[in-house]
Amino acid sequence: FSIGELNAKLTYCLVFLLQYNRVWIPDNEEVWQSAEITKNYKAGDSFLHVQLEDGTELSYPVDPAALPPLRNPDILVGENDLTALSYLHEPAVLHNLKIRFVESKLIYTYSGIILVAINPYKQLPIYGDAIIHAYSGQNMGDMDPHIFAVAEEAYKQMARNNKNQSIIVSGESGAGKTVSARYTMRYFATVSKSSSNAHVEDKVLASNPITEAVGNAKTTRNDNSSRFGKYTEISFDQNYQIIGANMRTYLLEKSRVVFQSENERNYHIFYQLCASAMQPEYEHLKLGSAEEFNYTRMGGSTVIEGVDDRANMVETQKTFALLGLKRDFQMDVFKMLAAILHLGNVEIAAVGDERSSISMEDKHLSIFCELLDLNCDKMARWLCHRKIVTTSETVVKPMTRAQAVNARDALAKKIYSHLFDFIVERINQALQFPGKQHTFIGVLDIYGFETFDVNSFEQFCINYANEKLQQQFNLHVFKLEQEEYMKEDIPWTLIDFYDNQPVIDLIEAKMGILELLDEECLLPHGKDENWLQKLYNNFVNKNALFEKPRMSNTSFIIQHFADKVEYKCEGFLEKNRDTVHEVLIEILKESKVYLNPISQCAAKTYQITKRPRFDFLLKCFISKTLMSGIFQFRNSLSLLMVTLNATTPHYVRCIKPNDEKLPFEFDSKRVAQQLRACGVLETIRISAQSYPSRWTYIEFFSRYSILMTQQELSMNDKKQICKIVLQRLIQDHNQYQFGRTKIFFRAGQVAYLEKLRSDKLRQACTLLQRRVRGWLQQAITARNLKETWAAITIQKYCRGYLVRRLCQLIHVAAVTIQAYTRGFLARKKYRKVQPMKHPVSETGNNSVKKINTMAVFPNTLPFACLVPISPALVFGFLPRSLSFCICHVLSPFCFNRVLESHFQSQKEIYEKEIEGLNFKVEHLSQDINHLQKLFREENDINDGIRLEVSRLTSENLVRCRCRSTAQMSLWLSKYCGHVFETSRLKQMGPCKMTLLHADLKPRGVVVNMIPGLPAHILFMCVRYADYLNDADMLKSFMNVTIDGIKQVVKEHSEDFEMLSFWLSNTYYFLNCLKQYSGEEEFMKQNTPRQNKNCLKHFDLSEYRQILSDLAIQIYHQFIIVMENNIQHMIVPGMLEYESLQGISGLKPTGFRKRSSSIDDTDTYTMTSILQQLSYFYSTMCQNGLDSELLKQAVKQLFFLIGAVTLNSLFLRKDMCSCRKGMQIRCNISYLEEWLKDKNLQSSNAKETLEPLSQAAWLLQVKKITDDDAKEICEHCTSLSTVQIVKILNSYTPIDDFEKRVTPSFVRKVQAMLNNREDVPQLMLDTKHLFQVTFPFTPSPHALELIQVPSSFKLGFLTRV
Repeated sequence: FSIGELNAKLTYCLVFLLQYNRVWIPDNEEVWQSAEITKNYKAGDSFLHVQLEDGTELSYPVDPAALPPLRNPDILVGENDLTALSYLHEPAVLHNLKIRFVESKLIYTYSGIILVAINPYKQLPIYGDAIIHAYSGQNMGDMDPHIFAVAEEAYKQMARNNKNQSIIVSGESGAGKTVSARYTMRYFATVSKSSSNAHVEDKVLASNPITEAVGNAKTTRNDNSSRFGKYTEISFDQNYQIIGANMRTYLLEKSRVVFQSENERNYHIFYQLCASAMQPEYEHLKLGSAEEFNYTRMGGSTVIEGVDDRANMVETQKTFALLGLKRDFQMDVFKMLAAILHLGNVEIAAVGDERSSISMEDKHLSIFCELLDLNCDKMARWLCHRKIVTTSETVVKPMTRAQAVNARDALAKKIYSHLFDFIVERINQALQFPGKQHTFIGVLDIYGFETFDVNSFEQFCINYANEKLQQQFNLHVFKLEQEEYMKEDIPWTLIDFYDNQPVIDLIEAKMGILELLDEECLLPHGKDENWLQKLYNNFVNKNALFEKPRMSNTSFIIQHFADKVEYKCEGFLEKNRDTVHEVLIEILKESKVYLNPISQCAAKTYQITKRPRFDFLLKCFISKTLMSGIFQFRNSLSLLMVTLNATTPHYVRCIKPNDEKLPFEFDSKRVAQQLRACGVLETIRISAQSYPSRWTYIEFFSRYSILMTQQELSMNDKKQICKIVLQRLIQDHNQYQFGRTKIFFRAGQVAYLEKLRSDKLRQACTLLQRRVRGWLQQAITARNLKETWAAITIQKYCRGYLVRRLCQLIHVAAVTIQAYTRGFLARKKYRKVQPMKHPVSETGNNSVKKINTMAVFPNTLPFACLVPISPALVFGFLPRSLSFCICHVLSPFCFNRVLESHFQSQKEIYEKEIEGLNFKVEHLSQDINHLQKLFREENDINDGIRLEVSRLTSENLVRCRCRSTAQMSLWLSKYCGHVFETSRLKQMGPCKMTLLHADLKPRGVVVNMIPGLPAHILFMCVRYADYLNDADMLKSFMNVTIDGIKQVVKEHSEDFEMLSFWLSNTYYFLNCLKQYSGEEEFMKQNTPRQNKNCLKHFDLSEYRQILSDLAIQIYHQFIIVMENNIQHMIVPGMLEYESLQGISGLKPTGFRKRSSSIDDTDTYTMTSILQQLSYFYSTMCQNGLDSELLKQAVKQLFFLIGAVTLNSLFLRKDMCSCRKGMQIRCNISYLEEWLKDKNLQSSNAKETLEPLSQAAWLLQVKKITDDDAKEICEHCTSLSTVQIVKILNSYTPIDDFEKRVTPSFVRKVQAMLNNREDVPQLMLDTKHLFQVTFPFTPSPHALELIQVPSSFKLGFLTRV
């Protein structure tokens, strides 16, 4: 190793082979198995201690020179592009494909320039026209991988560069090549549909069922296996519309006509014929069931489960007819096919060991000769004899039974082979149309590398072709890598890649395998064994790519680029010669069916066109003598390579996931074998040798800004920031290179950066958790302190209350004691003074009066006024019983009065305070309402100013085209040209009813006018004709009006303002015709004056219907224009633009870069959408469009926004994340706020966003438990089962902290949704239009009061 390599390996050991990191170790069953390192690996250790995913501890022996490959971080698993993986190696590729296929149910994955397509063995809803339109016009990296994305890329490059393109679809039998090629052609036919009536696209697509019927068959690996290679050139004109196609075929498997292995079938067309044998039109073919013929029953499997051969026969006939191949031609083809089946049933009997014979009574021979109009005796003779011509004599030599059977089978194969070629030739003629080919896109559907238990001549040719294609592929990949480096100004270093030129030389060089084969075929007694011996002599121990099997002398081994293949030499010479005896050709010359030029029976014609000549058999038979099979194949392959090298290739590699054809089952061994064979791993290896991970500076900045310091972020140049950060994070500058637009990383560096990012986020999470926990703890402590303080306060008040109550009781008791004491003293004193009777009595009387007076006084004075009364006076002059009662009654009474008085005063104080606060609140509320009103008025004024500025700006821009009110005046003068007096116009002549002016603009007309003023003036013209009772005038005026509106709408079909203007006026005109029709249902809201203006003489209900239809037509065009203006903003604004700070979900995209960038100043945002909506709204309002119509238009727009966004979400796995769900929900809230601001909540536009809203919710909700699954099923009622499952399968974590949705959870949700009855459709129909209704809204304007503005300059309109 070099010093750099040793340092790299040492760094690898020290940095990555640490505890808890994961690696891949080989496994016999799964090819590779994931394991976690349990102990740090040190340089020089012989074992790596790991733990498998099942918990098994293992000491894995390692070679320091070949350490186990590292596993990518989970965040990178499941990527759309394999080149986005940080570690590029076989286990990473295999694991990524498995995760996408098994868990996410995604069958397409990019691998650099290759699209890897895994056959799901299940019909998927991803090929409809809605999907085609979704991919049309999109860049390849913007959407999920798809066969349509490859087709769109080829179509776009053809149109942009004016260069021919090729799509090379390869894979082994059963991998889905035919279906993939069919979908590419269907895509081209859909997106480039021509305007002619020739139905070119339909004919191009119709060629597929025919070629599949005659060239496809059931094999053990595939029920519809293509047994030939096909290159279809789809021709385009200068407008890049299809004008025709041409098909070239390669290496038809002719041996299948006469031999099929167990559980295989012959070509489909034979079984279709047999299934239709009982139909009257096929009775002359004298066919029966497929079990009756040797050539169709040999494999023991005559039916395919789920396939109706009879229905397919009907379809084949339809496609023949669609291509212009008439019924007579079809019957001749079917006659030849039937003849081949009967030829296979001809019995050849052995006569001794050296001879054979055919009975003249053999019915199948008779039918064969009858169908082909041949001499039965000659055919019976020469099938069992051969003619040998020498220089001196001609010898007739009998053949053994085996030789005769071979001759019979050779004749059958030859007839079928050239019939196949002739059908292809006729298809090509049918696909040729007038017009010069400008460019073409070729679709190559060719067999992939094949290896079976027994490999023969066909497998040798197939693998030879794949060697040539692989070489072309390697050179193309190498060239693209070099161009990428040069474009980015990266120093170019020579990359070592596998060059399979040596094995190609082994096969096709001078004195190579092919030349030795042709040489042996030329010898009269050439044998397979002799040819094999020559190969042994020339190549064994002399060429490392050629081997002789140890246990066999009849085989040889070639080391192909994909694998070693052992070939059996048996049959190589016979298949290469591919000859039919000359005498059989002479017999066929005598046939009257094939219109032999020598024959005189060539007058038979078709009903319409001259019958095509079938002399292709003769031509091919005669020219056959000099060309071997391998020579023909080699020439056609060379022409194919020349064609491919002159085009820009696009590669589709089809993978067969398992041999049992089970849906979404992944056999790692089989897939790994095919990945090696199809060149995917070689692409990965070439890419990994240099700088496999490539990020734009914007992507890097967005993803790793978290690793940047504040000082670095303060810089303005993001490119310079990225360079500074990388130099700080990765010390070894050899691990990356700075290009002009991208940063190139060596393998493993992105994983290292992801680890740094995860650590940073983990530290941030830890810090947040620490702070939150501290805050929570502080909050708990504060709460405890607050509770303690509250308890102390409550205790304080309780204790005070109890003490005050005790004090009051003591006071009452003291007063009571005082009262009794004073009473006692008073009574004692009284007894002392009792002898003084009379004087005291007089005095007493006066005293009693005074006491009575004082006794009444307390009722009017406060309790405090009673205190000065001397108890001695009271109790001294009253009887004892009375004084006792007063003492016991007054004391509690006075105490309660004190408390009541106190509480009453406090209550009054509180009530006054509450009343004052309520008054203040009410006053503040009034102030707030007043301020809000002023704010709204200010906003309305600002909106009006903005609209006026916008209007004036637009007027200035279009002043050269728009003549504003002067044009309106001109229009009115030419359109009306009449005088009116109190809503009646007179002197109106048909000569003045001219068409509307195409240059008329609504701007300047609708400002400061009543809504629909032109419509009202038009109706007054109608009233004048009704007033005159002039039917001709009325009819002429209505026809001119309707035609004029149609004309102006047609000429301004893309002018939104004009369409809005005339939609509004057509609607008002229609309403005026209803309002003044005289019908009671329309007169209910009329004023008496308006009722007097109703039409008197004519019923215009027929014209009302015409106007209604016209209004609907204008409305639909109006909606189309709005949709076209806003549609290109929807995905960038709703889905791609990230307005929420700190939730960027940008991840590496691999080779296929996104076209949009977060730093693109021209990209559309959510603000762009809202501004466009506001423009639509203001224009409709300015033109006086009815509020109900406006609401319907807004509802249609919101449906489009939701449908386009949701459809794009379904096709973009990178957008299915929790963070993107938050962004979508935020954008929906902006739209809802817009509706609220425009007072359009009643339009039901919000409801059209419900599917998108539920999808955003589904991205954010937890997806783990059974309760989560139940909640999803209950909440997502506006999404179908297919859509819910698609989102769950596509859910992609952006960070390591998010969890993937497990397949078991998806199955659980799917099971819960099984009972739901909904349409199994993935995409929403963005072309769906809600039914429009035109509500009748009578005009409140009296016709007598309508004045034509002077700016119209209608001086000829005078009042009578």
